Amino acid sequence: MTETMLAAVLVNYGSPLVVKRIPRPEPGPGQLLIQLEASGVCHSDVHIWEGSYHTGNTPDPFILGHEGVGTVAAIGEGVEGWAIGDRAGAAWLHDTCGTCIECRAGLHNFCQSQRAHGLDVPGTFAEYVVTNAAFTARVPGGEASALAPLMCAGLTAYGALDRAQLEPGECCAVFGCGGLGQYAIQFAKRRGAHVIAVDRDPSKLALSQANGASLAVNGADATEIETLRARADVCINFAPTTGTWQPMLDMVRPLGRVVAAAMVSEPVPLNQEWLTGSGITITGTSVGTMQQMDALMQIQVKDPLTSTVTEIPIQDAGRALRELAEGRAPARYAIRF
Repeated sequence: MTETMLAAVLVNYGSPLVVKRIPRPEPGPGQLLIQLEASGVCHSDVHIWEGSYHTGNTPDPFILGHEGVGTVAAIGEGVEGWAIGDRAGAAWLHDTCGTCIECRAGLHNFCQSQRAHGLDVPGTFAEYVVTNAAFTARVPGGEASALAPLMCAGLTAYGALDRAQLEPGECCAVFGCGGLGQYAIQFAKRRGAHVIAVDRDPSKLALSQANGASLAVNGADATEIETLRARADVCINFAPTTGTWQPMLDMVRPLGRVVAAAMVSEPVPLNQEWLTGSGITITGTSVGTMQQMDALMQIQVKDPLTSTVTEIPIQDAGRALRELAEGRAPARYAIRF
């Protein structure tokens, strides 16, 4: 194992990442060192790269990424249940406080003192990453580039459907049919729901139908949205824009559920009188729990999810961020090491 590693380092917000060799980290007590095979590039990475999402912590070095899959290369003091060579995944959570109500309930993803890979601590746009053993995913065999996006995108979609309490036979409208939306469509279909896919991109709508959507709707077509008024039991937003909110509120039925899964910092249109009269439940979701991660990995073993992933070298990580920011990404990207 070399003493250095190749990494794509953020030097200035919004500027090209600098790919260079830096010292390889060592795992501390309770930690693992993972030699990565692949790292997904998530839309959350775009927000962090642009500087629009930060916690006040600055990783040193500032390495983005939280969708890593590889093998355990070194084990820190006190870690049990892991062996060198085990397949492992680095996801959003690095660690949490462990003492708050949310942590004690197993809902670590809602801990307000959490630290995340690529945001608070160095992430997965590198050949190696240090993880907290308690929050490291046990990953099955399979192509690393297909597995890596499941660490965040797949888990977020899975967690959103759990948060929605989607039942068989219900109608679920998925707004934003990029990578997360495509996973959600597949999960909803497997749960026995009728799925409406809503997006402005014809190619994404076509893919949505191939992945199980019963109906594909152009989100920019107000007439088409109107024909579906109050039709959905559940609406889930994966699009990072406020523009989906009014169509969602039009489409959800009285006493239905709306789940906010995208990172949208601007205010959304919401009328309290309408909310009072409709009885709609509006909730947020954040990635997922370790229990949900385990369930997701079992699903991937038994009935793998369909995804379109483009492999890129680490030198193209910055280009991938720009294309995601501009809405030009053809599919999910995975850095291959």
